[in-house]
Amino acid sequence: MDLTIEQPAQGRLVTADEQELPVAATFRYTAADPLAVHIDFPPEISLDGDVVTWTFGRALLEAGLRGPAGGGDVHLWPCGRARTVVELHSPYGLALLQFDSCALRRFLLRTYAVVAAGQEDVGAEVERGLSALFGSV
Repeated sequence: MDLTIEQPAQGRLVTADEQELPVAATFRYTAADPLAVHIDFPPEISLDGDVVTWTFGRALLEAGLRGPAGGGDVHLWPCGRARTVVELHSPYGLALLQFDSCALRRFLLRTYAVVAAGQEDVGAEVERGLSALFGSV
């Protein structure tokens, strides 16, 4: 079964001059990719006018709600009790966003209702990845 959870979230983009601009996003989780969460941003806020999706580990989201977490392109950390910062790095620059921590926790709990922590079928994911990589070789 390929169950997908989507949760709209209103974020705040923190600009270089410390302004906060509203940003719509959708957090998404699918049982077919049980180790990952996705943040979808609408085309009107991207540089090229296309939907932008960031994908990172569900465990990273959980860790980032409790304390500083991440490496590479995605970092998360709590900002007080009410907000969580999501920092996204790309070749085009850096985006610093803040989301309501309660909404992110609610989303995370909904993902655990679909696939419990530790119950992810990693073997199936590896098999799909190898098949995609090697095809019919």
